[in-house]
Amino acid sequence: MAKQNWVISLLLAVCLIGTGCSEQTAKEKAAKAAEQEQKIEQAKKVKEEKKLEEAKKREEERKREEARPVYVNIIDPNSKDIVKTFNTKDLGYITDPGNYKTELAKLTRELARGTQSTPGFDKRMVLDRLDENGQVIKGSPQTILEEDELIEKILMVSEKGGNVELPLYVTASGYQEEDAAHLDEVVVASYTTHFNSGVAGRTENIKLSAQAINNVIIGSKDSFSFNTTVGPSDAEHGYQKAPEINYGKLVEGYGGGICQTSSTLYNAIDQLAVQYIEKNHHSLKVGYVPLGRDATVSYGGKDFRFQNTTGVPLMLKAIVSNGSLTVEVRTSKAYQSQVKKRS
Repeated sequence: MAKQNWVISLLLAVCLIGTGCSEQTAKEKAAKAAEQEQKIEQAKKVKEEKKLEEAKKREEERKREEARPVYVNIIDPNSKDIVKTFNTKDLGYITDPGNYKTELAKLTRELARGTQSTPGFDKRMVLDRLDENGQVIKGSPQTILEEDELIEKILMVSEKGGNVELPLYVTASGYQEEDAAHLDEVVVASYTTHFNSGVAGRTENIKLSAQAINNVIIGSKDSFSFNTTVGPSDAEHGYQKAPEINYGKLVEGYGGGICQTSSTLYNAIDQLAVQYIEKNHHSLKVGYVPLGRDATVSYGGKDFRFQNTTGVPLMLKAIVSNGSLTVEVRTSKAYQSQVKKRS
């Protein structure tokens, strides 16, 4: 009996010890799980903080990048001088791409055509002419700045900056110098107008402007500009005051009468297959040509311009004599049969 009680007591002790061990193991597992969870949360927190820090650095870098100027230098290909420098970001390259292109169009237009204070790179051709001895007086070629091409070149470097050369295209006169001495051989078109030679100022102005276009060589495909060829019609250049039409009124002004020269030239050259670039009529009827056959000009304003699309080089002759002005268009005998006339 005593032995049996001992066995029972031993079994109870063993059970109690086993239960205590089980409880201790469960607590240890729970503690380890909690510790693991804490480590995971800590790792997540560290990772999130790292992400935030990286995002902050990226934002700071972005702001620094936005603040960093990106310069484009526009270069004159002839002199290699910088003619314009600008920060692309100031013009909205990043913030407003549409406006950036608008600003580039404005910039390139000013470079090509100039402003009130700065001449542009576009240059009209100054045509060659013969002097009284038959020698060629050289003018200057036409220069065109291609605005659309310049915009494209700027856009290509707008992100990182860089140098861009102006796309300038130069066109020389379309005739051979050996032809110059023969271009007055035959008259292919002519027109005569009349004026009162007793009006001294007007007569002098017609003479000066006629002299300015006399012996001018217009090569094939060349563009003629009356204003460029004649120049300013002011007192400094010998022009006198005479009646002229200004905004629908007859007034006294320097150079009055030069429109008779431009109109006589128009009626002569119009017999040939030229292409007009600019032609304007007076605001009042004039008496020296039929209605609608006049070509008014004003230096710095309205011009008379055409391109020689007759297929051959031409020469102008302007003759003033006894109250008449005759403008002849001539060429060489070799080209006479090739001249395209207006149909």
